[in-house]
Amino acid sequence: MCKVDLNCDMGESFGNYVCGQDSEVIPYISSANVACGFHASDPSVMSDTVKLAKAGGVAVGAHPGYPDLVGFGRRNMKVSAKDLKAMVQYQIGALNAFCAANHVKLQHVKPHGAMYNMAGKDEALAAAIAEGIYEVSPDLILLGLSGSELITAGEKTGLRCAREVFADRAYEDDGSLVTRTKPGAMITDEDEAIARVVSMVRDGHVTAITGREIEVQADSICLHGDSPKAVAFAKKIRETLTAEGIEIRPMWEVIL
Repeated sequence: MCKVDLNCDMGESFGNYVCGQDSEVIPYISSANVACGFHASDPSVMSDTVKLAKAGGVAVGAHPGYPDLVGFGRRNMKVSAKDLKAMVQYQIGALNAFCAANHVKLQHVKPHGAMYNMAGKDEALAAAIAEGIYEVSPDLILLGLSGSELITAGEKTGLRCAREVFADRAYEDDGSLVTRTKPGAMITDEDEAIARVVSMVRDGHVTAITGREIEVQADSICLHGDSPKAVAFAKKIRETLTAEGIEIRPMWEVIL
């Protein structure tokens, strides 16, 4: 049976600000990317999210981003490779403390937002992230966009890598994600999004925004938990994949 991981960004509330529907989405996913305090979250939210994932039998990953609460980590920042590595290691360490306190093994690391997109195309930034992760623990899995520099850097560094595809994002011809500021960047039709996911997992390709078919490898599917229809979409995509004979498992099982 074909296997794939379903991951979702979580723990992105902080202070009095509530973001996402974490407790409602947890039953449908297999891995959670937990914000680490830079682009979103705070210590209490991080702790609560790790506990929530553990209770739901969901694997936990660190979701480090740029120090940009106002921009939710989606604004490009010019940082040195040295500083980027330190940012990533700092955030992994923060989340790993809550994992240790709750007897949860940290499964993976997935950069967030602008950090993820920039490292997907920049070899030096990708290498800094991969090296930062490896130095903390070579057992951690690097989750990155299929076909990106981030995956290439992770493999060169010696990390196990999981290749990610997106249910609700459009693709450019080069395999990168269409920037959110462009028309058509988000796939809003649920049926279309699910059909694209099945095609990516089963057939290894997706239609780019230009109409061209591009190759992808789908070890993990990203679901966004902050949309109004997140819960219904998570449920529907899991049911559809299961009906297609595709088993939902955490990424450490998918990439064995």
